[in-house]
Amino acid sequence: MTPFRLLIAGLHPRLLEKPAVWFEKHAREIINARHLNAFWRNHTNIIEEGISVKISELARIFTDLGYVKLAGEEQPVRGTFLLRGGEFIIFPINTKQAYRIEFLGNCIEHVEPFSKQSAETDENTAKFLTANALASLCHGDFVVHIDHGIGIYRGVVSLPVMNQALHDKPKTELPIRGCTGMKLDLKQHYLAIEYAKPRKNAPPDMLYVPEYQIKRVSPYLGFRTPAVHRLGTMLWNTTKRKAKEDIIAFAKELLSAYAAREIAARPAYESLPLLETELANSFPFEETAGQRNALEEIFSDMAQSKPMDRLLCADVGFGKTEVALRAAFRAVCNKRQVALICPTTVLAAQHYATFEERLRTLPVTTARLSRLESKTQQREILQRAAAGAIDIIIGTHRLISRDVTFQNLGLLIIDEEQRFGVRQKEHMRTLRSATDTLSLSATPIPRTMHLALANLRRSSIITTPPPLRLAPKTFVLPFSKKTIQQAIEAEIARGGQVYVLSNHIRKLPLAEEFIRNAVPHARISIIHGRMKEADIVKVMQNFRARKSDVLLATTIIENGLDIANANTIIVEDATRIGLSQAHQLRGRIGRGIVQSYAYFLYPRQCTRGGSGHLKEKAARRLTVLLHTQQLGQGHEIALRDMEIRGAGNIIGRDQSGRVNQIGLNLYCQMLAEAVEQIQNVKIKMQNDNVKC
Repeated sequence: MTPFRLLIAGLHPRLLEKPAVWFEKHAREIINARHLNAFWRNHTNIIEEGISVKISELARIFTDLGYVKLAGEEQPVRGTFLLRGGEFIIFPINTKQAYRIEFLGNCIEHVEPFSKQSAETDENTAKFLTANALASLCHGDFVVHIDHGIGIYRGVVSLPVMNQALHDKPKTELPIRGCTGMKLDLKQHYLAIEYAKPRKNAPPDMLYVPEYQIKRVSPYLGFRTPAVHRLGTMLWNTTKRKAKEDIIAFAKELLSAYAAREIAARPAYESLPLLETELANSFPFEETAGQRNALEEIFSDMAQSKPMDRLLCADVGFGKTEVALRAAFRAVCNKRQVALICPTTVLAAQHYATFEERLRTLPVTTARLSRLESKTQQREILQRAAAGAIDIIIGTHRLISRDVTFQNLGLLIIDEEQRFGVRQKEHMRTLRSATDTLSLSATPIPRTMHLALANLRRSSIITTPPPLRLAPKTFVLPFSKKTIQQAIEAEIARGGQVYVLSNHIRKLPLAEEFIRNAVPHARISIIHGRMKEADIVKVMQNFRARKSDVLLATTIIENGLDIANANTIIVEDATRIGLSQAHQLRGRIGRGIVQSYAYFLYPRQCTRGGSGHLKEKAARRLTVLLHTQQLGQGHEIALRDMEIRGAGNIIGRDQSGRVNQIGLNLYCQMLAEAVEQIQNVKIKMQNDNVKC
């Protein structure tokens, strides 16, 4: 019998972009090329039954190829390997499944597929969970059943249905406590949820939820590991009752805080079809369905007499700016001024250039207010804004200074609102009680998400990506100079540009020296927050003009930069940045139609099996990044960020205790119901007073 041979491809950028079917089709050619071509010798390996190699030597080979070593109890994913006794388990990037490599002494005895799960089971599970919030669940995640409380998800199982009586009562779940000897017939798919054990050495209580009851289950989102109790006790009902009492009191407090804005009024906005159509026709890209829906919702708010307070959530590069621009134009057409506030001077400069370009043929006056303008220029701009001579003013937090006044401010747009503090945002809203507010964000901060989830703030979500857009491929790997070198060389070789992010300004010179030695032909520019504003803008303009190949930067590049030719980003220590921040950084690439690559590296000593270890929250952030690689997942990342960091103090009282007891999804549902009930009571009382 011919010995089994397994081709292992390394984590090189040129190989990472190839699908598994490509390697299957060209396997023989690649194996032959290893004898002739140094690239294939250096970046692939062949595992064959019968060859002599030490386990430690094989681990070194895989590590050199870029693979990450996992702990023994973990499940392998693409690009990882693990050791279990006398066997190796590796999931090559060039195959559709993991493989087990069994040793006999220092000889490879047997190689076989590791995963034996049938395709039929995967298909049944997918069908069962599709179009449900549970679709992203992993085995072992916490879930909340509205009637039975918090449990542990144990997958989808196919079980015989217990006697005909169950069919007569289709709304009954199956709580099973080790029952045996029952008469069983037929089969059905169930969501398996594990609860606490009745006693120390007994099996845990299990709840099997049928498909028609799946809406009663939701993922648990909380701030620490929740308590899991037994089935059938009164504890869950008591917990829900106490939480509801607290939530009702909290809802009353929350509504009173929003009451002033609710009773404010301003004239409704009207559309000007001819001018607005001219602006829409000048959009150089194809308008997406998500953008159209968001515009309809925003224009519907503006057509009311009550001021708008809307959150526009869209993944990076999904067209938030275009939606904001058209909302601003409608405000200008209704003789009202617009203020667009950005977190950085660089972003303000970019927005100003975009607005100037799009509005140059229309009767709109724009201005920029930031540290790029001299004091004399700033005074002139402020005078013109106060006199109503400027329609749209774009700037940094300088726009909320005490000396800034407007003749008729109608719309306040806050871009990347997660970058502003709570006090800053509340001050923005006090500029004028009847001012409309449109907040833009790819990953709303937990506090904002909490309000949106509780239906206290309207939100629009753009989930449709621009045509031909490809999601960046994300890699979470231990720090490796070789990985950085190869990633830079591969991007420059195809005519692209690279972002390299270093967390500390003091490390930038060392990083620059390393890149110059590793890739001598690369043209490098540097940017950080301590540079003069004018120098920062100049460096960015030069990078946009392709006068440099590598932009070595701090997190100053996080927000809003749109450079289509930059399609690789390398973050040298991703453990030191937040989840939303990491997603924003990933959004700096993939703005065009070519495949882009994001490398999030962590210290090699934190590799499992190394001398150090990743902190729990850092590991969770990196895991979420790895599992949210599809386009349009900024909203999902915001939810996960809220789970990791907490919902925040909404209006001065921390509710995280109650949230942790029942889960964020149920908490927000109950809060929304309480708000609606209180509002209905107030409306009824008002109607009764009118009748009297």
